[in-house]
Amino acid sequence: MGACDLRSKRVFVAGHRGMVGSALVRRLASEDCETVVADRTELDLRRQAEVEAWMAAFRPDAVFLAAATVGGILANDTRPAEFLYDNLMIETNVVEAARRTGVGKLMLLASSCIYPKFAPQPITEDALLTGELEPTNQWYAIAKIAGIKLCQAYRRQYGCDFISVMPTNLYGPNDNFDLTSSHVLPALLVKAHAARAHGAPALEVWGTGVPRREFLYVDDLADACVFVMKYYSGEGHINIGTGTDVTIRKLAELVCRIVGFEGELRFDTTKPDGTPRKLLDVSRLAALGWQAPTTLEDGIRRSYDWYLAHRGQVRGAA
Repeated sequence: MGACDLRSKRVFVAGHRGMVGSALVRRLASEDCETVVADRTELDLRRQAEVEAWMAAFRPDAVFLAAATVGGILANDTRPAEFLYDNLMIETNVVEAARRTGVGKLMLLASSCIYPKFAPQPITEDALLTGELEPTNQWYAIAKIAGIKLCQAYRRQYGCDFISVMPTNLYGPNDNFDLTSSHVLPALLVKAHAARAHGAPALEVWGTGVPRREFLYVDDLADACVFVMKYYSGEGHINIGTGTDVTIRKLAELVCRIVGFEGELRFDTTKPDGTPRKLLDVSRLAALGWQAPTTLEDGIRRSYDWYLAHRGQVRGAA
């Protein structure tokens, strides 16, 4: 176990149609490797026999496990069984099939929601399982924690070089721009675009604008994942983020400037703020030699350009 040379290797990206998976496919295009993917119509990752047959046929050398059933608070709250079952099955099937077919290295991608609701800031990797989870996404979090532990167990029992990474809040191409289920940054882009287009005098923002959040451009995440896959081998998971955060007010101001909306911001303080702060400690990743190259402003500009180019096909686009 150790460094993973991707040259001339067959690399399976599970979940290639999602925001993270598609970014991984873009990033791997510059590596000297063969990237393989499977559509849901040909491979249901929740079905053990299908996964084992597909893996036995294609025999990838490395796997990026980015597939997941995901959604916002409403989806987590109304479909808890799906969030738990789907994600547990996807992880266990791919990990076991990877062991059976001799995959050299596997990376499981989780989410910062695995950490306790009141974890000390910035959040270190050691905060895992030290407190209660945020109730609104506990089903997803429990499944992802199980995935991390699964990779650790396979490392201990079978000697598999299976690792896990923990990304912070992501944004970028292929993001969810549907206002009924999107996260704060794409939602602000859609609302600011619509407000400018309609000449609205003001833009409404939920909460006080005081909470702080960390945002990572998804192509930076993909680059970090390839870096970690190449140079890290260990039981402990690795946080991936920028190590810096911004208030929701500053974020909204930046979005408005990029979009060209010149009206005022109105904060609806009857709406919830959520956690006051959520920032990952990325010192382990920095010690390995990687840091995020894209500034928040540049990343938002690229995201807005992508939205403008694709809004005809984007659900919820203004």
